Amino acid sequence: MLTLDTLRQARATLGDTLEATPLVTAHALTDSLACRVRLKAELFQRTGSFKPRGALNWVRTASQEELSKGLGAVSAGNHALGLAWAARSVGARATIVMPADASPFKTQGARALGAEVILHGDINDAWTLMHQLVKERGLTLVHPYDDLRIIAGQGSVGLEILEQAPEAATIVCPIGGGGLISGIGVVVDALRPDIRLIGVEPEGAASMREAWKQGGPHRLERVHTCAKSLGAALVGEYTYRLCRRHVDELVTVNEDGIAQALQHLLSQAKLFAEPGAAVGMAALLEGAIDLPDTGDVVVVVTGGNMDRGELDTLWRPDP
Repeated sequence: MLTLDTLRQARATLGDTLEATPLVTAHALTDSLACRVRLKAELFQRTGSFKPRGALNWVRTASQEELSKGLGAVSAGNHALGLAWAARSVGARATIVMPADASPFKTQGARALGAEVILHGDINDAWTLMHQLVKERGLTLVHPYDDLRIIAGQGSVGLEILEQAPEAATIVCPIGGGGLISGIGVVVDALRPDIRLIGVEPEGAASMREAWKQGGPHRLERVHTCAKSLGAALVGEYTYRLCRRHVDELVTVNEDGIAQALQHLLSQAKLFAEPGAAVGMAALLEGAIDLPDTGDVVVVVTGGNMDRGELDTLWRPDP
């Protein structure tokens, strides 16, 4: 479905606009473990997450007909920001339906970038409304993760990791809908098949684990997690197949673990990460991942779009 050449082409498409994000050592965690832990800091990407990679690749490879209809999307927040920014760069209109409890920080940010943002129900309700708008308005749907152009753009993260961390033995990546880890997986299997690729989900939104269990995408009746950026109720057909092919292991983390990991990233790594970006760190702190005998562990920190109110609800005072 996707080749290494496709992902390299996508990276070239982004190269004049999106810079590589830094890879930093998590010194406190490295000191307490038997291996070096390095953090791929995607929170420093444009709009504060990895999402502009896929969105910009999509709009730059879209036809004029696709763009002229206006773009439609469903998002918990980061895809909204990334697509609004990318659409503005090519003069396209974007309409985005977000759950009613979406972060005000993200909804306001998407509107400031020129998108029409509609708040509606939960994530399943938001999808129902978007499909209705596609029919009524003729919008071109830009799926947040189950689109090969989106996945190819996200795969540029994997290309950067392999260049920045030649001693990587394990890559740990959050999973929402699975677009990011799918792109990384294609790169890893093509260039460094010896690297273990591990996906991490919140217990309350483990849609990829459910898909693996059911043998295909299966909609969760309810999503409940503080990691709203990972709150996809249903993984995609593409992302399911790609993850089954390229991901070695899935683990889940609980809400307390996510909160503690977020606090660790802020206080020890000095990274203002959002909850969904902290699940990889949570898996390490909880000992849910077997550490390699040699080589580095790279944890993808996917975004940092969080306001003070959200942080206050998650901060755990020291005992």
